[in-house]
Amino acid sequence: MAKPVLVRVSAENLSEFSTEDLYRELIGRYGEDPTRDGLLRTPERVRKSMEFLTRGYKQDAGAILRGAMFDVDYDEMVIVKDVEVFSMCEHHMLPFFGRVHVAYIPNGKVIGLSKIPRLVDVFARRLQVQERLTREIADAIQEAIEPQGVGVVIEARHLCMMMRGVEKQHSSTVTSAMLGAFRTNQQTRHEFLSLVHGREENGI
Repeated sequence: MAKPVLVRVSAENLSEFSTEDLYRELIGRYGEDPTRDGLLRTPERVRKSMEFLTRGYKQDAGAILRGAMFDVDYDEMVIVKDVEVFSMCEHHMLPFFGRVHVAYIPNGKVIGLSKIPRLVDVFARRLQVQERLTREIADAIQEAIEPQGVGVVIEARHLCMMMRGVEKQHSSTVTSAMLGAFRTNQQTRHEFLSLVHGREENGI
């Protein structure tokens, strides 16, 4: 495989270069040799990786939910918990990861259960902050089926805190978004949080 030709990238001509050229430039600026064997295809791999990790920009959350909505005479709480989430912090472009717990009280319509994890991924596969991610998931469900209420809780660990900065390995961040009955009714909110955290209390 022929070694790539190194080019000097400047702020004035960024648009002229491929994404691989830009990553190759960065590798050189960090003190490495982008032409050595182990790094030859790294710019291509990173491009493909970032396209995958940010594919949510090309996905429509509303379309995903509209594709699996059903009329059901059910008005008790629906909870999908422990949904794995992986996203990228928009401040340092380092991963954060954890679990998402989603609940809603139907108002004549329910969502296919598999669509909740897909919805989480749509917003997680973007450059994010955890607070906004939490609210976007709740707002999308609220807009799609207009339930009596929606609750979303995310528990996550951030590599921008674990690998750099304060370097605290065991800290986690918890965020919540409560809409409708989950905001106005303390009993509803307590039931949701108890069912989510009962996992730890009951050892399951």
